[in-house]
Amino acid sequence: MAKRAGAVSGETAYVLDYFGVEEPELVSDVGAQVKDISFRRTAGVREGITLKKAWELMQTERVVTLPVVNDDRKLAGVIGNNDIAMSYMEVSNQDRSLSGARTSYRNIIETLNGTLLTGNEHGIFMRGKVEVAAGNKDRIDEYLERDDLVILADREEMQRRSLELDVSCMIICGGAQVSKEMLEMAKRRDCVLISTPYDTFTTARLINQSMPIKSIMTKSNLVTFELEDYVDDIREVMSKERHRDFPVLDENGDYVGMMSRRNLLNMQKKQVILVDHNERTQAVDGIAGAEILEIIDHHRLGSLETMSPVFFRNQPLGSTASIVWKMYRERGVEADEKIAGLLCAAIISDTLMFRSPTCTPWDKEAAQELAEIAGIEIETFASNMFRAGSDFGKKSIEEICYLDFKTFTAEKLNFGVSQVSSMSDLDLAEVRDRLLEYLDTMLVDRRLDMVFVLLTNIIMEQSEVICAGEGASRLLERAFRDAAGDREQVVLRGVVSRKKQFIPELMSVLQEA
Repeated sequence: MAKRAGAVSGETAYVLDYFGVEEPELVSDVGAQVKDISFRRTAGVREGITLKKAWELMQTERVVTLPVVNDDRKLAGVIGNNDIAMSYMEVSNQDRSLSGARTSYRNIIETLNGTLLTGNEHGIFMRGKVEVAAGNKDRIDEYLERDDLVILADREEMQRRSLELDVSCMIICGGAQVSKEMLEMAKRRDCVLISTPYDTFTTARLINQSMPIKSIMTKSNLVTFELEDYVDDIREVMSKERHRDFPVLDENGDYVGMMSRRNLLNMQKKQVILVDHNERTQAVDGIAGAEILEIIDHHRLGSLETMSPVFFRNQPLGSTASIVWKMYRERGVEADEKIAGLLCAAIISDTLMFRSPTCTPWDKEAAQELAEIAGIEIETFASNMFRAGSDFGKKSIEEICYLDFKTFTAEKLNFGVSQVSSMSDLDLAEVRDRLLEYLDTMLVDRRLDMVFVLLTNIIMEQSEVICAGEGASRLLERAFRDAAGDREQVVLRGVVSRKKQFIPELMSVLQEA
């Protein structure tokens, strides 16, 4: 997939529009993202399920955290095994926690493996406390109140007295039979009657597990990640959080899955092919964490390192597009009009319509072959393309500076070189003063020691250089001793190539120091 690493220049915009090609997507970072990780794309649970069901799901799925989602796939909260454990350790007001959680009778029936004898299973236990009716019948009045939920066995006198006290729910343990009289009495008093095969102790122990998870799940300050988040960023967040699992959301904020620290071990690095550059300082962010498969370039060898051998094609031609066209021909692949036009335009631009000293006979031959396929006349097309590229009136000074900008490193010195080309001195003069004022900003923004801008006149085949940074003018003076002009604005006659005529001279002086 073709991507671009920087802004689209006026030249490029003209070419893309001429041949009807969409602008490639901008990529500013190729570091691994959440979407490159094999995390668990599990479905979320609803907030109404019981604690018991949540615990069983955790054991089945072998996870410690469950995501809770609503009908729109939005994340409502998370519940972990620690949350469930803490709910049992919390003893204050424990007897009213079931009603406080607005537990449905259906949840109670499910948790106790029970059977509804009377009442509405869709009803909610919302008032009262949970009591176990044991011991003497005469003492039941001391602790049982209206709307309570009572757990008892098959003693009919205890059942009758509980109903007389208007309990809201009565759970009969041990699978005991309930008399017709008690069933009728329960119906008259709107009491929910549930039978469970569990004994009284087990029922009392299990009943709080019927609470819906929404009563204890974490709803606020959730730590979530998005598919587009970068691994380097989330790794730092993970290291500071006690959670073992984190919800992942898509671009719409919908829940898509859960990831943990161990998922980072199965991270799939982005696979990239570098075209027309091979230096770390010129690559997009995150290149150190990407898997470089190939490099196709015509520049000097830079500072990139790879973990394993890669296909590296580097030839001393005027344009990387000339190398690409060689590859087309070597493999017997035909190019359509659009591809041929793009490649031809790239060669024209890189070689300044064959005026650059980097231009070789093959560049000219390739451009002519491609122009024929694309159906263009080189000189007319080049003139229009360069004119579009030098239309500086619609661009900010920042856009002009960074349209063709590269960073270099030599002897622990970081410097940037921008090239602004035009077919007219008038166009270059219009931006010269604005560029001079912006040079110090470039130094700060890009954290550079020096910055140079080449104002290249394609027709006159010369470049005026303006610079900033401690020692920059002195470096220019040493590199180009025969240059005209003062130390801050140097005219280099015959110099139009940054790659072959400008950078090597600077590097040579820096290496001598």
